[in-house]
Amino acid sequence: MKVKRFFAKSMAEALKQVSEQMGPDAVILSNRRVDGGVEIVTALDYDENMARQSLGEQASEATNGARLAEMQAERHRRLEDELSRSRTRIRDVRESRAARGQSYAEASFVDLHEAASDEYIEPSSQGASTPNYSDELARMRAEISSLRDLMNGRRAEPEKPGVNAVQQRLAERLQEFGLSQNLAGSLSRRHKGGKLEDGWKQSLKMLVAGLRTPHQEWLDEGGVYALVGPTGSGKTTTIGKLAARYVLKHGADSIALVTTDRYRVAAHEQLFVFGRILNVPVRVVDESNTLDDILDELSDRHLVLIDTAGLTSSDKGYQEQLAELARSHHKVRTHLVVSATSQPRIMKSVWHCYKMASLTGCVMTKIDEALTLGESLGFVMETGLPVAYYTDGQKIPGDLHHAEAVPLVRLAVERLKISQQQMAAEQVPGTERPRETA
Repeated sequence: MKVKRFFAKSMAEALKQVSEQMGPDAVILSNRRVDGGVEIVTALDYDENMARQSLGEQASEATNGARLAEMQAERHRRLEDELSRSRTRIRDVRESRAARGQSYAEASFVDLHEAASDEYIEPSSQGASTPNYSDELARMRAEISSLRDLMNGRRAEPEKPGVNAVQQRLAERLQEFGLSQNLAGSLSRRHKGGKLEDGWKQSLKMLVAGLRTPHQEWLDEGGVYALVGPTGSGKTTTIGKLAARYVLKHGADSIALVTTDRYRVAAHEQLFVFGRILNVPVRVVDESNTLDDILDELSDRHLVLIDTAGLTSSDKGYQEQLAELARSHHKVRTHLVVSATSQPRIMKSVWHCYKMASLTGCVMTKIDEALTLGESLGFVMETGLPVAYYTDGQKIPGDLHHAEAVPLVRLAVERLKISQQQMAAEQVPGTERPRETA
């Protein structure tokens, strides 16, 4: 549920803002006259049950839907005002220290916490610093983060025993980055002391160290590679990109394509299109031709790419297809294709479905469509799967990239910055209304 407050000089102007920014599905929770005009509080995906849960015991006072909506709007006003006051406190601390002749340096590009008006600041190494200043600042930023969580309908986590304010804020930032709660907590606890900025850089370095990527590309190393994964993850398109790049570099005489998808009608059409365009042979595994028979015939090919059916554990042929790959007497290196737009739980579920195929790595797809990339990076760290390639578009073969740890983490950080800037533009008071409030 997304709640937003609008200010305008007239009701007509306010409703126009709601229509332009929230769309026709917005629900008006409340409207009232304020100094200089009117105020409207609206919500997208408004659900009374969710509203009651977020209000907790206070919801018992709502005797009807209209009263519940008004209470939800009042809660949003109160949290927004608290958020504004917290920002003011941080600004006052900065101005107070600046007035005493101290300067501040903005964080490096990897420190992306609180985009827009909430950039992280630290005392200059040449100026005197108060011992507890970093902890004080971390506590205030943790307060801002908690308020934002409440405004977005999430419950704020209480401070945990044995975890200081900087570690807790670092864990929260790593979760904003997209990492799971367990992985974020594990990384943050390794930061024993010091500034939040230092912990953030240390965590990113640990991410880089934890990401496994092969030094040599398939196109140069050669061999037999199979791509497995659910329908829509991008297996066939990725094979087309790999094949096109190989043909451009080495020619079409030493590559072949194979598909094991004999379970769906017209499942081979896209792969055959790639084969015709590239002048590359395409073979189909079926009742007459086993996978090993076909691979025996293609043993003179430098590179063989195998496309598979996107089956789940409940589909007919699921066990048969994976067993066929696992028991082949050829060295088939099976890679899981993971869409970066999938939820972490779905990624884990897919991994559990396909790990019986003796996975040797993965390919990350659709990273151009993902809001953040931390979920994908956390998944490959937790599963230990090396990342061979990633894709970021539909262009063949242009939008295919050999994976390297540092560029991937850098890309994820940049994606987080863009996401935070977009959220700041939507949520920071003053960016969407003509006047400031207290």
